[in-house]
Amino acid sequence: MLKLPVIVVNCKAYENCVGKGAIRMAQVCERVAKLTKTTIVVAVEAADIYHVRMAAGIPVFAQHVDGITSGAHTGSILADAVKQAGATGTILNHSEKKLTITELKKSLAQAKKAKLTTIVCAATPAEAKKVAALKPDIIAIEPPELIGGDVSVSEAKPEVVTATTKAIKDIPVLCGAGIKTKKDVAKAVQLGVKGILVASGITKAKNPEQVLKDFVAALT
Repeated sequence: MLKLPVIVVNCKAYENCVGKGAIRMAQVCERVAKLTKTTIVVAVEAADIYHVRMAAGIPVFAQHVDGITSGAHTGSILADAVKQAGATGTILNHSEKKLTITELKKSLAQAKKAKLTTIVCAATPAEAKKVAALKPDIIAIEPPELIGGDVSVSEAKPEVVTATTKAIKDIPVLCGAGIKTKKDVAKAVQLGVKGILVASGITKAKNPEQVLKDFVAALT
């Protein structure tokens, strides 16, 4: 289990965050993590997990795993494979990689079998409650319409965050979608979250290292 609070940087498939770019971003995260003694996770493309893990001493997550066992599954992402590549966890059910409840159950089962820490995304408090019943390690509340935008969920829809944190007491909740400033992070903490899931707020920043430092200051 991750030490909380936590910042999870999702590299998605941004041009500057794959291959060598993924390594550079992970090393930025590592520098800030060591300097501030804060848990910072980087989630990268499956193809980048091994090289990123070798280059940076922070937790590396897969962005998704499929609910399959080893066998004839061409093109699928096997939980055990990302574990052997060096991943310590995975994100599941992101709005850009949505799963049905049945699919999510299978992916969670395989992730747990591989001893991966699981962060499951939910678009609404109602979905978060359904997800909570499946016992992931962490839940991230992310209204999809705010992802990648300039207004954070903690500012635009604080009631979505508070409804989730009040309803779910036994699983840590992260806040995602539109996190861009330290004010967004501070507001999210006030609403009861244990960390943030962020992508473009870091990956597209002119100075991602400074932005991360600002986020840590607001988080802790």
